Amino acid sequence: MNLRRDVFQAIADPTRRAILLLVASQSMTAGAIAANFDTARPTVSKHLQILTECELLKQEQNGREMYYHLNLQKMKEIADFIEPFRMMWEARFNKLEDIMKKHKNK
Repeated sequence: MNLRRDVFQAIADPTRRAILLLVASQSMTAGAIAANFDTARPTVSKHLQILTECELLKQEQNGREMYYHLNLQKMKEIADFIEPFRMMWEARFNKLEDIMKKHKNK
């Protein structure tokens, strides 16, 4: 049975978010990524597999090594999806701040 992974389920896991932060600045091998965690390498490999299946990471072979890097297009799609929610909450917090300032001045 072939399950399609959900991007938001993938980024809900703190280890996978940490992996995304690691490879945001530079491409890394699975071993280099795994060295940053206190978990077994197969566990990190499973996280990499999930992130790759969700297209959040891309794999690129360089010689004998497989490097992982962010799929910037997919990250942009996620950011574009989240942006209206961010704007809505920012507007609500700004209104709350205005109310609090008015209340404080009374």
